[in-house]
Amino acid sequence: MSAIRVDSAKPYFATSSLVIGYALCSSLLAVINKFAITKFNYPGLLTALQYLTSALGVWGLGKSGFLHHDPFTWQTAKKFLPAALVFYLAIFTNTNLLRHANVDTFIVFRSCTPLLVALADTAFRKQPIPSKLTFVSLLIILGGAVGYVATDSGFTLTAYSWAFAYLVTITTEMVYIKHMVTNLGLNTWGFVLYNNLLSLMMAPPFWIITGEYSDVFAALGSNAANFFEPGALFAVSLSCVFGLLISFFGFAARKAISATAFTVTGVVNKFLTVAINVLIWDKHASPFGLLCLLLTIVGGVLYQQSVTGVSSAPSQRETTVSKQPLSEDDG
Repeated sequence: MSAIRVDSAKPYFATSSLVIGYALCSSLLAVINKFAITKFNYPGLLTALQYLTSALGVWGLGKSGFLHHDPFTWQTAKKFLPAALVFYLAIFTNTNLLRHANVDTFIVFRSCTPLLVALADTAFRKQPIPSKLTFVSLLIILGGAVGYVATDSGFTLTAYSWAFAYLVTITTEMVYIKHMVTNLGLNTWGFVLYNNLLSLMMAPPFWIITGEYSDVFAALGSNAANFFEPGALFAVSLSCVFGLLISFFGFAARKAISATAFTVTGVVNKFLTVAINVLIWDKHASPFGLLCLLLTIVGGVLYQQSVTGVSSAPSQRETTVSKQPLSEDDG
């Protein structure tokens, strides 16, 4: 009996470890990126360096035998390209949202995604309709986030435009990448390699569209030493390392849990980001706003309780399907 209990507990602890790893990386990466963008004010180049580090890291560790990833082929890349494009657009709109708004504005729009993802999962991926308790918990998350940000009046039309674009792309990304993870048949490190390498290829056109390339060249021409300051080098290097870590934990967590649960995890782990934001920045919400943030976390806990018993069977089915290599016709 004890051996059976240990064997049955292994999947639970494995899933919990992946979710905790993703939560820590996601929370700390937001803070680290805030620090990095302060020292190195070129968000497009910064994210491209993160993509490069992740792609080279997976390729190098694969060559050394420390991990196994699926080989890169253009045939598979063509299938993965739409997902990589959606992912890049989500990062692109997220970065511009943070450039034009504060962390509070980002959190409220990020917190809107679980409800939208739940609706999208039901409408497009034919998932079971969430229970009433699940919807109540999602509405609590949304209400707490709205109350939190309502204490801050620093909104602009530009910020709201980027926020709306981010909301659309991140919701699409959450549902569509979950579909790719389930049906494409790559292992976790294969997804990390394809996602980051294709995103790196898409970076130069967006540098031209946003005009960031001219800012970089102007900075290089006027004061190239700023690119090699120890503080900037440390911040960029740290963000790149955490970019690799969150790539692994992010894709692994997508396989282990549903798209809505994955999104809620991303919302709840913003608590650490906000806590650090209160300590190191002077622009943050009032005590009432922090109370609303606790309400958001309570909603996340209620959601987890509402789906624990109901989603165990579908989760096992999705995990089994995601591990099966699919044919081209199935794709």
